[in-house]
Amino acid sequence: MLSKHYIRKLLSENYPLLAILIGVTLISVPLGPYRNPDTQLEFSAAQGVLKWGYPFLEVKDNLFNLPPLGFYTEAFFFFLFGSNVDNGAALITLFGLASTFVLYKLGKEVHGKTTGLFAAAFFALAPWQLILTRAFLVDAQCLFLSLVYLYFGVLAIRRDSVKLALVSGIFFAAALLTKQYAVFMVIPLLLLYIYHRPRNPKQILLQLGAFILPALHGTLIWYQIIMGKWLLYFVQHSDFGDPNFPGVVPSYSFIATFLVDYGLGFFFVTAVAFSLVLGLLFWKRFPRQSVVFDLVCLLTILSILGVDMYLGVNLNLKAPYTSAIKYTYQSLPFFSLAAGSLAAKSSFLVKSSIKKYSQLRRILWFSGGLVGLFLLVAPIIVNMNTAQQLATVSHLIFRVQPGQDVGYNFIALSPTSQNELPLLVQFFGFMTLLSGLLWASRPFVLDLETDA
Repeated sequence: MLSKHYIRKLLSENYPLLAILIGVTLISVPLGPYRNPDTQLEFSAAQGVLKWGYPFLEVKDNLFNLPPLGFYTEAFFFFLFGSNVDNGAALITLFGLASTFVLYKLGKEVHGKTTGLFAAAFFALAPWQLILTRAFLVDAQCLFLSLVYLYFGVLAIRRDSVKLALVSGIFFAAALLTKQYAVFMVIPLLLLYIYHRPRNPKQILLQLGAFILPALHGTLIWYQIIMGKWLLYFVQHSDFGDPNFPGVVPSYSFIATFLVDYGLGFFFVTAVAFSLVLGLLFWKRFPRQSVVFDLVCLLTILSILGVDMYLGVNLNLKAPYTSAIKYTYQSLPFFSLAAGSLAAKSSFLVKSSIKKYSQLRRILWFSGGLVGLFLLVAPIIVNMNTAQQLATVSHLIFRVQPGQDVGYNFIALSPTSQNELPLLVQFFGFMTLLSGLLWASRPFVLDLETDA
């Protein structure tokens, strides 16, 4: 049997992560579920799996134009627990929690435990994530599988392992068969692979083959063999044929409007920008792998946002423009990791200001450290306040154009209105999450006392 001392130690070491997961559950559950036409279509596709064995819409042979795996997962969950929107939203929330855990593991791997915890908290509390994990959409499933294949891909690159590349490839195939957006997570993997500069041609071929072949085989089996479609059918989607409504003139600022006003919030975006600036200014003083991953985060974010801006503005396509909340969703983990790395960077600046440098440098470094610490706390508090506001409204629109109702809409099926109990549950969840972050920050305070 496990001793009480071991259990106490285990809980102490893992309390911050448990507090974040429990806290965000208590915060998110009072929000939903949410519904819109897309959720209705996806619910119908899951029902088609239960009725016909395939994700058909309304009638037999009317195949939904999204990859199938997410609907089979949902149908299996419905088979076990009952087929309704509430249960569907519960499944999506579980995928959101799982994504938070994987992001913590990824942040811990590339930056350190504290960064992983803050990145997980930023990620889980972003309005972007809170809403998409309480709506019956396959996007959260796809993001979870994408993060898993990214995590194993990072391990495969660092350990030069073909077996881990195969594991990553299997999850890549699963993510791609859930939604096409999974391809975006290849960007950071490719950047890291190029940085590590593998030199053995045979090993390179084995790793690339292990990663690519499961996705190729999975796509071929489903579309070519099972469904009798041609191999590239999965990239054919009405989103790439519908132009913006007449009178709607998209501009490149639509991404900034969504991110700053709705998806992340001003303080979250500022934390990301400040963190990346610190990484560039002090790149010689931080661990190389942290600096490299900062650059990977930046390039991945710019790539994903750039693709969406090209589709929405240059090609004038309606869905990439109005549905930025979904088209750029795979960039959210990288915003979170960049902001979460402020924990280590701010700690470094504050500690360095205590050492024997010139007074001006000490003042500048201490001020920078304080700004970083403020930006670690402010987005979490502001987004918690946003979560309480979201719980009281019946209609949401993630606008991409200021002053106009152009964006992605949701209807809340059960807003709390003036009911105080759900808001108290959210507040308790926030305090639980905050206690985990404070517990994780103890080493920083103890180190300051030692240095002093």
